[in-house]
Amino acid sequence: MKKHYFTYTERELNYLRKKDKKLGRIIDQVGIIEREVNPDIFSSLIESIIGQQISSKAAFTVKCRLDELCGMEFEKLHALTIEEIQSCGMSMRKAEYIKNIVDAAISGAVDFDTLSSKSDNEIIEILTKIKGVGVWTVEMLLIFSLMRPDVVSYGDLAIRRGMMRLYGHKDLSKERFARYARRYSPYGSVASLYLWEMSADGFEVE
Repeated sequence: MKKHYFTYTERELNYLRKKDKKLGRIIDQVGIIEREVNPDIFSSLIESIIGQQISSKAAFTVKCRLDELCGMEFEKLHALTIEEIQSCGMSMRKAEYIKNIVDAAISGAVDFDTLSSKSDNEIIEILTKIKGVGVWTVEMLLIFSLMRPDVVSYGDLAIRRGMMRLYGHKDLSKERFARYARRYSPYGSVASLYLWEMSADGFEVE
């Protein structure tokens, strides 16, 4: 299966370097970041639910088990019981959330085929009506499925940690966060990639 990556160019990087010299130094230190994306919105949303609050390795294992059962196709997922979904290695609550997403697709409450034509805010409004799908989950979908260019998630702890390290803050109000996010616009998603990189344990500014 062909892998897809979040794509960006020197144009976006040069813009961020010009807008924020501290971030620019991190960009120069780290270089191009390859982050895999899943262009299929439905399966990407399911994967986001699976990955909540567990390690990437554990999430990959659960995803593979579910994929073996149904190929991440909503008709086949619909035929599974909550218990069968849960048996792939997730909590019953997550299994219920996945079932809610499947029900929304089957009923037509969410038309996954037309989501890509809608704005970021419209997509957030539509998907957060599904029980178990929060704003953070949709923001990750916007970046890692739809590759929207300007997403900086306040709800992401690692993003906030990276931002605090970058600017030397011990805490970060929502207002201050929003000011930085506006500085990165319209390429906030690219900035997010570097903030995630900075948040990693052991990362040191050269």
